[in-house]
Amino acid sequence: MASIFAPMRRISFRQVLGVQHWQVACKLPPGRVRRRQQISTVTGKKKLEVGIDRGYKNFDYVFLRDACTCQQCIDPSTRQRLFQTSDIPANIKTRDIKPTAEGNLKLTWENDIPGYGDAHISEITPQFVRANEDLRRRIRGRYNDQRQILWDRGIMEENVKWIEYKEYVADDEKFFEALLQLSRYGLVFLKGVPDSERAIETIGNRIGPLRDTFYGRTWDVKSVPNAKNIAYVQWFPLERLLLTYARYTPHNLGLHMDLLYFANPPTLQLLHCLRNSVTGGSSIFSDSFHAATRIQLSSQSHFKSLTTFPVTFHYRNAGEHYHYIRPTVELEQYSYRKRPRIANVNWSPPFQGPYEIHLEGTELRLYLAAVKEFAKFTRAPQSQFELTLKPGECVIFNNRRVLHARRAFDPSSGERWLKGAYVDGDPFQSRLRVLSETLSHAGSEVDFGGCLQID
Repeated sequence: MASIFAPMRRISFRQVLGVQHWQVACKLPPGRVRRRQQISTVTGKKKLEVGIDRGYKNFDYVFLRDACTCQQCIDPSTRQRLFQTSDIPANIKTRDIKPTAEGNLKLTWENDIPGYGDAHISEITPQFVRANEDLRRRIRGRYNDQRQILWDRGIMEENVKWIEYKEYVADDEKFFEALLQLSRYGLVFLKGVPDSERAIETIGNRIGPLRDTFYGRTWDVKSVPNAKNIAYVQWFPLERLLLTYARYTPHNLGLHMDLLYFANPPTLQLLHCLRNSVTGGSSIFSDSFHAATRIQLSSQSHFKSLTTFPVTFHYRNAGEHYHYIRPTVELEQYSYRKRPRIANVNWSPPFQGPYEIHLEGTELRLYLAAVKEFAKFTRAPQSQFELTLKPGECVIFNNRRVLHARRAFDPSSGERWLKGAYVDGDPFQSRLRVLSETLSHAGSEVDFGGCLQID
């Protein structure tokens, strides 16, 4: 397995406030030269200074003790931690530090957590040092920094990815390819999907458990020629008819995201086309990250408004009352970048409620100007990727990034039936991490950082 961490030739370990020095032979990338730097004393604290090819990094002993993964600290079966950070003495220090032939360091503790005897050893590896050198490497070590590719119609037309259903289900390489496409672009398509209502479950469960909502674990977007409303009862209970009107109306459905009135909206949405013989009804997708990034580059005041102005999303109807307040743009919570990347966008005009938090008129007016720009970008023809799903095709898209819409269609011209489902973001990220770690080509396939540069 290829590692995301560069191999190292030499790492030096030095104990602050001590006189001992170790140099452990490891591997460095060819051509890299480690420059030794003077070590300054940190008065009143004991840390381990680790020399790497760009100098020395301090590691607090509390951090090192907290990171111990020996069998006394991590249950080998459940992989659960057997102590808590609050157990670590504030004045913890090492009793001894010894290098190993493998290039590791073994630490024994003079005043360890109560209950741990003198035989307890914490071992530090060069890989651990490299992974925790800085915030950037820590984030990348969890595969949380994969490249986001911002797109418009032209870029998506050149990079749209279709994967055969059979390969998606049975081939981990192809499945990983689909996950990478979702991670980078937020949009991927499957073809050759069986003519079965249960196929959507197979597709979704390949990633993780289906998200159960008041629509159910799966739901239908169905139009039958000359059907009356009562015909929909076979698909939804009567009290759901008003709730699902938007799914059945033949009119245009504007760009939006689903279920933003939930505290944790689903990340992935899946739509499998079972029938489609109507005139019209094409699907439209637009990259909200692209629009938000353009605003970030063109107007800091507008972008700040999008990231701070509280917007109400709610659904109060048919025996349901959901409500949540969130900004239009959410940024990464932890970032090593001067300009944090966009984590989520929240855009769902049909389910937006009155503003609830009192704000001065200038803030509301600034937000109005900002969302006008956002809407303008997403509605521009060059920003929209449009296609008509055919029977046997399925789209999977990131509901926290990609806006979706539908053209009007003639309900009397034929039958239209899509089967839908949701999957949360946590199982998606888990599958992406596991496959990134286990597939032999992961080190070369997974690239990190940045996004498409906008001129």
